[in-house]
Amino acid sequence: MNKSAQRFNQIADNFLNSEVHKASPSIDQLKMLLGEVHDKAICDVACGSGHLGLALAPHSLTSVDPSESMLANVEKLAATKGKSVKTVCAYAEDLPFDSEQFDIVVTRLAAHHFTDIALAIKEMKRVTKKGGTIAIIDLEGYEDKQVDQFNHELELLHDETHIKSYSYQEWLNLFTHEDLTVVEGFSDLSEKPGGISIKRWCEIASSGWEAEREIRAKLEQAPAHFLKTMGIEKREDDFYIPVRTAMFLLTK
Repeated sequence: MNKSAQRFNQIADNFLNSEVHKASPSIDQLKMLLGEVHDKAICDVACGSGHLGLALAPHSLTSVDPSESMLANVEKLAATKGKSVKTVCAYAEDLPFDSEQFDIVVTRLAAHHFTDIALAIKEMKRVTKKGGTIAIIDLEGYEDKQVDQFNHELELLHDETHIKSYSYQEWLNLFTHEDLTVVEGFSDLSEKPGGISIKRWCEIASSGWEAEREIRAKLEQAPAHFLKTMGIEKREDDFYIPVRTAMFLLTK
């Protein structure tokens, strides 16, 4: 079990109850884009507490995550919704499924933790049926290198297992390398319109007081155009971040 999986075993309940993970405009938008999925086999990769997969799949859902505590919460959440789910403990880079097994493969707010993003995309492509759909929603980096580095520093303080927020163009390059067709692509989305406070953001990730204090100090000292580019606002006694994401619908 890698460091990220170990960490998420400890904070799984935070994600089960997180307002950012339970619902967002991107989940609603993805449901609209996918349309009727009644008879589709869906795989939710790096599923966390399972909010995305359970929001999409009426029947055939397989939820995959390397954290056993996350998978236990997926089963609890499925039970409250009267749904059945197959849970599998595995990494995105090594999916234990036959090739072309699923109609739809999805992942949300997880890819920035993948140790080998190219291999994870290759694996998601492999297990998707020819003509099937892969949907990815994840944190979006910045084309401006200085802003991107600043964002990376904040993300590492927030969660030390963060690896990289890919820019929109970096995502496109990854998909081109795997010969995936981008059916829809969206940039600069917000998982929490109006923003989430640094206090709450750090509570969800159990970042710790020192990290939370350092994040605020960095934001206080940041150039104004950094905050404007990132959509971060200061209101009353805290900063609010939009949880900026990109979303892609792909086909093979």
